[in-house]
Amino acid sequence: MESKNNSRPILVLFLTVFIDLLGFGIILPILPLYAEQFGAKPNEATLLVAIYSLMQFLFAPLWGRFSDRYGRRPILLLTLFGSVIAYAGLGFANSLWMLFLARSLAGIMAGNISTAQAYIADITTPANRARGMGIIGAAFGLGFILGPAIGGFLIGSDPDNANFHLPSLFSGGLSLFALLCALTLLPESLNSETKAKMQANRHRRRRLNLLQLSQRPQFCVLVGIYFFVTFAVAAMDSTLALWSKQQLNWGPQQTSYLFAFMGIVSTIVQGGLIGFLKKHFGEIKLLTLGILGLGLGLLLIGFSQSLILLLVATTLVAWGISVSQPILNSLISQMTAPEEQGQILGIASSCSALARIVGPTWAGISFMKFGSDSPFLSGFLVMIVALALSLRVTKSASESNKERIA
Repeated sequence: MESKNNSRPILVLFLTVFIDLLGFGIILPILPLYAEQFGAKPNEATLLVAIYSLMQFLFAPLWGRFSDRYGRRPILLLTLFGSVIAYAGLGFANSLWMLFLARSLAGIMAGNISTAQAYIADITTPANRARGMGIIGAAFGLGFILGPAIGGFLIGSDPDNANFHLPSLFSGGLSLFALLCALTLLPESLNSETKAKMQANRHRRRRLNLLQLSQRPQFCVLVGIYFFVTFAVAAMDSTLALWSKQQLNWGPQQTSYLFAFMGIVSTIVQGGLIGFLKKHFGEIKLLTLGILGLGLGLLLIGFSQSLILLLVATTLVAWGISVSQPILNSLISQMTAPEEQGQILGIASSCSALARIVGPTWAGISFMKFGSDSPFLSGFLVMIVALALSLRVTKSASESNKERIA
């Protein structure tokens, strides 16, 4: 049974991750339009999204190693402090290069979520770990619902006089509050003996190379699907505000509320429906349905000229994201030996991070070269490839079942 002494650290971690995702949710929908205020072109505006993911991709593994070596608490405090500086820089920015500098710093400091997950693993037993990680997952969901809604409220309803500084400074204030909570309420989870064992185990741990992974076709197919899904979602996230401004004459407030709506749909699916759906369809069929929904939603966004059709499209997108991503994680984990879980899931996570870099970069270029609908239509085409790969997984699973029956 989980110790009562662990309740306070878990609550502080929930608050830390929730506030971090709240700030991220506040900023994401308005960021491309904020860049436009400084004369950024669409390809430059989407690079603001990509550079965050690039810095996170490069630095998250370093924070993980540093947290093993120096402890979870110092890394959490340092990254939270860095987030405060990054949001302040975003709020006081008076040029495009300052926006890029602030978002780069924010990406560098985005290692506090993985460190928080490591902290949970330190203080929970295997039997209670899923519950602890579920609390972190709940913080994700709430942050992505409330963040865009708060950002939309703070930025104001007048598109011509949008207050881009206030949401950024508000997010910085949230990170400062989380920093003070962690500083006063969060003890260290690693003792010196545990740190020494982790260092010793790291040197003995067998590393997987690319040749070994290439001999696991099912794993490669699933990681490929993971990359394509994340690519399409990241392309949409980075251009939806630019598209809605051009096609619907929306301002940042309306776009923020649309992101909040998608967050609500995602929470309903992940919180209440996905367990029932998995039992009814099975994971592999449900993955195919998720990819299909995501692809159709992206296609419909490109043809949406009314709020009703756009809500239908974004509902399908939110459904597809909420179903496909957790099932992909589950399927990848199931085909992995216990001693390889960390490495394999880390590789999948790295591919997802790479897609969050490439997706917005491509979206900005295609937005300029081929029109505002092209990021969503290209996402639809990518989902056709992902759908073909998911059908291959379905076929392989069916053949495996026949062999077991025979």
